[in-house]
Amino acid sequence: MMKTLPPTRFDEEGYLIDPAEWSESLAVELASAANITPGEDHWDVIRFMREYYAEHQVAADARHVIKHLAERHGSHAHKLLFELFPYGYVAQACKIAGMKRPRAWSTG
Repeated sequence: MMKTLPPTRFDEEGYLIDPAEWSESLAVELASAANITPGEDHWDVIRFMREYYAEHQVAADARHVIKHLAERHGSHAHKLLFELFPYGYVAQACKIAGMKRPRAWSTG
């Protein structure tokens, strides 16, 4: 169950309807609602996702995030992504990064 959040608009599954309403403070609250305390690697993923969205106007597929993580963590990147967001890239990372609910696409 999602905790009380600032007056932004979410869909019925808890995804932000307008990614422009996202902020880092909202991300902290969304992460807390998902029982995640964002650390350096969480922020690296979230900021990458936000930059990717700003450039492409679409949420980054997990394979793009894994490629980004691999630059710092090597072959451990795939496992790391799912350690950071244990209930899934779409269910947690996309929500925390303020993405709209992704349509069906690969998660890795």
